[in-house]
Amino acid sequence: MNKKKGFLALSPLVFFIALYLVTSIIAGDFYKVPITVAFMLSSIYAIIAMYGYPVDTRIKIFSRGAGSGDLMLMLWIFVLAGAFANSAKEMGSIDATVNLTLNFLPGNMLLAGLFIAACFISLSIGTSVGTIVALTPIAAGLAHSTGANIPLMTAIVVGGAFFGDNLSFISDTTIVATTSQGCKLSDKFKVNFFIVLPAALIILIVYIFMGSAIHSPSNIPQVEYVKVIPYLVVIVTAAAGINVMGVLTLGIVLTGIIGMIDGTYDMFGWFKSMGDGILSMGELIIITMMAGGMLEIIKKNGGINYLIEKMTAHVSSKRGAYLSIAALVSICDICTANNTVAIITVGGISKQIAEKFGLDSRKCASILDTMSCCMQGIIPYGAQILMAAGLASINPISILPYLYYPLAIGIACILSILVRYPRRYS
Repeated sequence: MNKKKGFLALSPLVFFIALYLVTSIIAGDFYKVPITVAFMLSSIYAIIAMYGYPVDTRIKIFSRGAGSGDLMLMLWIFVLAGAFANSAKEMGSIDATVNLTLNFLPGNMLLAGLFIAACFISLSIGTSVGTIVALTPIAAGLAHSTGANIPLMTAIVVGGAFFGDNLSFISDTTIVATTSQGCKLSDKFKVNFFIVLPAALIILIVYIFMGSAIHSPSNIPQVEYVKVIPYLVVIVTAAAGINVMGVLTLGIVLTGIIGMIDGTYDMFGWFKSMGDGILSMGELIIITMMAGGMLEIIKKNGGINYLIEKMTAHVSSKRGAYLSIAALVSICDICTANNTVAIITVGGISKQIAEKFGLDSRKCASILDTMSCCMQGIIPYGAQILMAAGLASINPISILPYLYYPLAIGIACILSILVRYPRRYS
């Protein structure tokens, strides 16, 4: 593919970045341009700029991406998450959970405690989305009660969620990365652990110091323990490995049962709370579908293949080969907004690069997983950040300045390549 065609294939993404980020920076306000409008205009541009196909075919390609099986599954999770989050909120689960947390956890440990909880849950269940669904409403409630920054609290959950997404044995990114590189899960875990543990410890210390200025309210209401049950069940069942859709469905049923027995609402009130929660996810669903359609056009036009060709053209050393793998999976994640898809896309090429330069397959798998999680954790149109922003009722962009852990693991991964750490795997 020539340079002109390659740029044209990637131009929808460039258009989106220019339209949203640049105009927001110029205006000095990230709320100035609605992200839905930015994606709508970028999607229209993607269809117009697509070459070699009639208009009807372009629209079909866009629609195929917007309605892919994986994306539809994600949207179902969004719908269930919205229904659970709002019904739990109106039933009083958030307030009860927040009061319970404030009773047992010192104010100066709230940030660190929230990060540890997110890390543990995500490591147990192997999914960042499930962790975000379970903890984000609690984090937002704690922020309201303590006067803490809501985007910061939300970002802590997102960061902890990617800890497990990156390391868990049952994470799809871990499975795909190890399978594509032909190494054992346990071996990849060892390499990955050495790389990201220092980053996790540093971020934990940062949260301890940042949390020292947070003080719990002096008059904490009495804890209604029964109203904590829905969140407790969601966390426990998710940690047990139950499918996130089943977990959320169970949570929804429990909010209805407890809420109606408690007298918080009747059956129709429960239905309304669920309906309002689903509607609150409308913007998130629209963004996700338009992003999926736009990225499908980029892929169809050869934008991702073009990037791969360019990134591997001048590799001549082991460090360069490792860095090219890191760059490839990072760029692919930016283009696909899906860390699993990004690993699948470049996994075969990474294997070829590894064989050509004698790279350690365990290190390659670790780089693929870590860098894809890093990029997925900092792009504002990724499912995880969109989900967290939707549950916390904030703009996705407001979370970005506080995403310390995803950025930290990216830096740790690059440093591990440059200094050849861990030595035995480099």
